Amino acid sequence: MTRYCAFFASINVGGNRLSMADLRYAFEREEFENVETVVASGNVLFDYDERPTEGLEDLFRHMMLDRFDIATFAAVRNRDEVRSAVEDNPFTGIGQDHLVHTLFLERQPEQARFDKLVADHALRGPEKIALGPRALYVDYVEGVGSSKLTSAFIERRLECRGTARNVRSLARIAGKM
Repeated sequence: MTRYCAFFASINVGGNRLSMADLRYAFEREEFENVETVVASGNVLFDYDERPTEGLEDLFRHMMLDRFDIATFAAVRNRDEVRSAVEDNPFTGIGQDHLVHTLFLERQPEQARFDKLVADHALRGPEKIALGPRALYVDYVEGVGSSKLTSAFIERRLECRGTARNVRSLARIAGKM
């Protein structure tokens, strides 16, 4: 069995309220094992046979829509990928842990799309941005809430969805895996 984490976008924000007990139960009904939620923002740890994560992401997208009427995206990563989201983030240890984020992306964006993101954001704020494997690393420097580097801004330029977690939360999740 492989240990995974599903990172759901837009859970318990923007009106998509869902109890973590209900989310755990949905996973258990799908016969995932050792299901555990971490923080109430849609982080679900589970064990399952090793497989490509893209198929699991599709399954969870359908499950959330069918069971909870929530249209969302889920990024699924295995234990090593979660650790890498912290360790390979070039801003980890440089910026403040609650301001340094890994945005898990649904697929690897084209380099030209990333270059457009960087160019379009160049004069908008102090954030630092780097591209990783199916991930975008961001140091929000002055705070996420006041940043003009929003999820919508990023997703329009990269042409793919994502969901972000700060490195403090990711380290906590990795420690439970």
